[in-house]
Amino acid sequence: MNKTISKLAAATATFLLAACGGGGSGSSQENPAGSEPASPVQASAKGAVIPAAAPPREYMQCRSCHSPQPGKHGVGPSLHAILGRPAGSIEGFNYTSALKQSAIVWNRETLDSWLEAPRKMVPGTRMVMAVRDAGRRAAILDYLESLTPDKPAQE
Repeated sequence: MNKTISKLAAATATFLLAACGGGGSGSSQENPAGSEPASPVQASAKGAVIPAAAPPREYMQCRSCHSPQPGKHGVGPSLHAILGRPAGSIEGFNYTSALKQSAIVWNRETLDSWLEAPRKMVPGTRMVMAVRDAGRRAAILDYLESLTPDKPAQE
């Protein structure tokens, strides 16, 4: 019985750490939860569906709330094709009024600021996770760019 409880506790701890980005352990494991990450897709200009880049380890923290799949939402909205999209604009997702009224258009610069301090950028948002490390944010931003077919030109 004690072994069963110990195994259950270890599995629960592993799941909880995976859901919040692994607790900053610095592990090089691509997928801390042990399951395959969702296979994000892109539509090419000709309509063919092609896979986006594999998510980096740094994205695992985001994955606990956001999906890279078009139209698939979790606690947070889908991040598919986020670049060039106005904040709070996906039909059917329940955004805070603060985010809907923010007039933010997502690009590398605005997303970098958002990931660093979302509640500072938009007081009243429900986004609680922050990524303080610039290198981790850059890896996440590179991945988000891979989810955006026909990326808008950066000014």
